[in-house]
Amino acid sequence: MGDAARIIEVEVPGELPRFALPEGVDRRLQWLLDKQDRGEALTDDERAEAEGLVELVDLLALLKLRAR
Repeated sequence: MGDAARIIEVEVPGELPRFALPEGVDRRLQWLLDKQDRGEALTDDERAEAEGLVELVDLLALLKLRAR
């Protein structure tokens, strides 16, 4: 397909709007973001974890919008 954009259609389950990060995962993300906001440096592992969790939150938000 080369450089052409690839479109993938995904059927979104009806219960998707209720999906959210589990409470413990959300608390961990908030802890990491709060640490960074306090000016404390994140370790490489913490930074990677925070970036991955933010990407997951963004994906869930996008899927919820698509489910409307």
